[in-house]
Amino acid sequence: MSDTGDKDPDIELFVKAGSDGESIGNCPFSQRLFMVLWLKGVVFNVTTVDLKRKPADLHNLAPGTHPPFLTFQGEVLTDVNKIEEYLENMLAPPKYPRLAARNRESNTAGIDIFAKFSAYVKNTRPDKHKALEKSLNKALSKLDEYLISPLPDEDDSGHESKRKFLDGDELTLADCNLLPKLHVLKVVAKKYRNYNIPSEFRGVLRYLSNANSRDEFTNTCPADAEIEMAYKDVAKRLGK
Repeated sequence: MSDTGDKDPDIELFVKAGSDGESIGNCPFSQRLFMVLWLKGVVFNVTTVDLKRKPADLHNLAPGTHPPFLTFQGEVLTDVNKIEEYLENMLAPPKYPRLAARNRESNTAGIDIFAKFSAYVKNTRPDKHKALEKSLNKALSKLDEYLISPLPDEDDSGHESKRKFLDGDELTLADCNLLPKLHVLKVVAKKYRNYNIPSEFRGVLRYLSNANSRDEFTNTCPADAEIEMAYKDVAKRLGK
């Protein structure tokens, strides 16, 4: 009897390389897919792509495409949302865990944070700084409220939620999307705006701390220096 059914599919993930052309570069979308594959428990290869010297064979594989992209049994997939959907369908129970969040709201929690952070960190006008920071804090405060409010299946007898992640105690697709962006925010805002996530956002800080205790997150994270370098030209100095 052939045992091909027990073999993992042939998967290769191509992610953006860091400044040395080899390590993992700053790309929340690359990290998102890296986390999904890791959480699925599937064997896969990761290739970092140096965008400055994109190798010819890669150009032939996915012409005009920037990482991340993925090959699954030789088929090239390039759209991050579709890749995630595809992996969830193809790597399904009983062999692989389901990663979709049970609560719809978990997928949209924190959805506007990255845009608010980008506006805040790209702004060069001192007169706009306070308002943009306030707008970022407001988005973080909405996420904080979601994280400390009990989910429908939690015992909500007036206590705040103690869950570790967006949708419960396990990482889901929602976390794979949000955590890499939150991490970029934390590193970049600190470096270029001397901004720390306010301590009153206990839920958000607990969430990041829980993520840092998981290999699926920490081992797929680019180094802080890579993230800072990626924003060096983006995070303009605030004018005088």
